[in-house]
Amino acid sequence: MKRIGLFCKTVKSPETLEFIRFVIGILKQYGCEVIVDIDTANLLNTYGEAKTSIPSVSDVIIVLGGDGTLLSAARAIGDKEIPIVGINLGSLGFLTEINKDGVREIIDMIIHNKARFEKRMMLNAVVHRDGKDIEAFSVLNDVVFNKGALARIIDMQTYVNNSYLTTFRGDGLIVSTPTGSTAYSLSAGGPILYPTLENILITPICPHTLTNRPIVLPPDVVVTVTLKSESQDVFLTLDGQVGFALKKDDSVNITSARFKTVLITPQNRDFFDILRTKLRWGER
Repeated sequence: MKRIGLFCKTVKSPETLEFIRFVIGILKQYGCEVIVDIDTANLLNTYGEAKTSIPSVSDVIIVLGGDGTLLSAARAIGDKEIPIVGINLGSLGFLTEINKDGVREIIDMIIHNKARFEKRMMLNAVVHRDGKDIEAFSVLNDVVFNKGALARIIDMQTYVNNSYLTTFRGDGLIVSTPTGSTAYSLSAGGPILYPTLENILITPICPHTLTNRPIVLPPDVVVTVTLKSESQDVFLTLDGQVGFALKKDDSVNITSARFKTVLITPQNRDFFDILRTKLRWGER
């Protein structure tokens, strides 16, 4: 693994730029070819690639940023299944779980093929309008139906494998992967799923009917959500980063993707330790 792509969050401080230089220096000590995105390359006075092109020329991708940066990298990689490792320059960091102090150790593991690989389920979402598929997306975390600030409660008619589930009425609906269970779904009262499970999780957002509760489904189902409200202020949000405006009677088919996101994790990594640390379990 000698061609290493760097996905960097937008550089806003000299400290971040200096850390990027530090990581590049370590990689070059191992004889790696380093590919950086154009924006970061301009700051480094070197050649760069478009972020969407980096997966095509990389054996491994190192994400320098927060979970949002890693999510965008996962979508850019798509079906290529190129391994990703996240170095946390943000705050919470469920996905970018390695801190700055651990960067040299994880790079050494990658170079010497000692790192652990963990496959994470992804979702495909296809928007259907007027008898045609008009947009398709892949996500690592979640597909979210949400209303704008001024929109009323929205109605989302939901089927699982063509069997009617219910019509959710509320502020929105989250359809997530196990990886996404610790993101927006958790804030909406959804359960935490072990990240390597393969399940589809449906979590209503502020449901009008208080008995509506999250439901965990097997990975081989098709979840179909149809917007039944007249409101023009309803959006489909993908991984919290990409938005798409929905119209009345638009349907979204959500399925497990045939490809996975491959994360590189330290050998001593413990998911339950991450939960205790990030969610501060056990503190008083």
